[in-house]
Amino acid sequence: MTKDTGLQKTAEIIYDYAENKTTYQTDKIVTIPSSAYLDQDIWEAEVSKIFKELPLALATTAELREPHSYKAMDAAGLPVLMTRGKDGVVRAFLNVCSHRAAAVAENGCGIKKRFACKYHGWTYSADGRLMGVAEGNTFGDVDKSTLGLRELPCEEKGGLIFVILTPGKEMNLDNFLDGMLDDLENANFKDWAYLGQRELTGANWKIAFDGYLEGYHFAQLHPETIHPRTLSNLTHYESFGPHMRIGFAQTDIKEKFDAAPKEKWGEMENTGYDFVRILFPNVSVFLAPEITQVAQLFPGETPDKNRTVLTFFRPDPPKDDEDKAALEGMMDFLHNVVRDEDYATGDQIQKGLESGAHESIILGKNERGNQFFHECLAYYMNDRKGPMPTI
Repeated sequence: MTKDTGLQKTAEIIYDYAENKTTYQTDKIVTIPSSAYLDQDIWEAEVSKIFKELPLALATTAELREPHSYKAMDAAGLPVLMTRGKDGVVRAFLNVCSHRAAAVAENGCGIKKRFACKYHGWTYSADGRLMGVAEGNTFGDVDKSTLGLRELPCEEKGGLIFVILTPGKEMNLDNFLDGMLDDLENANFKDWAYLGQRELTGANWKIAFDGYLEGYHFAQLHPETIHPRTLSNLTHYESFGPHMRIGFAQTDIKEKFDAAPKEKWGEMENTGYDFVRILFPNVSVFLAPEITQVAQLFPGETPDKNRTVLTFFRPDPPKDDEDKAALEGMMDFLHNVVRDEDYATGDQIQKGLESGAHESIILGKNERGNQFFHECLAYYMNDRKGPMPTI
């Protein structure tokens, strides 16, 4: 689907895996202590050092396309408001009124030129300025210029909107992404149409995210849903800073590739092979012209819970009611696969870890993506000491 000739070598490697019935393998297996998924202190440190310090992909251009559009949401326990001003710039704020700390916007997306706190009616502009104090003549003198919404670092790139959840933090987004979004920009993802959203909850956020990072489980866990399209235990990994592009071979890769000129294989994403793009620490993007799924995973209120938001896109909006109904069916199908297969198993894993049956889990040589993800977690948890992990 994308036209990035830089994918040619990757496509050839994935085809070779399919021909030789093998997969990407590293030289070691790794163990992760069970406490990594259970311990309250570890969980609090992840929220503090990972989710509140790194750029998070919280929204897409498609959700805030027009001037005065907005998106309000909860992210890692914090209320966030993102707006696109009349100048076309996207900004982010803590969704907290400067008067008595109530929200100024309900969660969701929409169009508003002004945001009014539902508690006392103080109003704010899309660029965060305090515009009006309700019945100000009875309230007293205030300097409105000092009482705007608290702004968060925010930047838009490749059709995604990144926010750091700590005011005043420096955002060096290009350095953090390290070229990760080049192929999304090439696919013109910023112009794709928003289709809808689904939410679900599950086990510890890392238990859930581990499932997005390998295809070793496809045959066993998804025999009637994913496996008919995608070969099991055939995965290729590439890293971009802490992020990954994970390649999967479709079951008909040999047929599709043998019918095409070899020099065109790098242009055949979704025809013979697919990618899942992983944005550290918590986003998975499956890009396909039929329907694209962006999964955002956030720590829940306790270490044993996560909240996942699935958002769906397509290059063009629904053509008619029949097309819209078909897309709704596809969104329901993808949501149900995650809920009923992946996350139901994740809940069992959570109980298994809590049982104390084993002190650790094992990541095999074929699960390099999982190993790399945990290496990157350790890198940031240890205050970025030492070199950045690579694949």
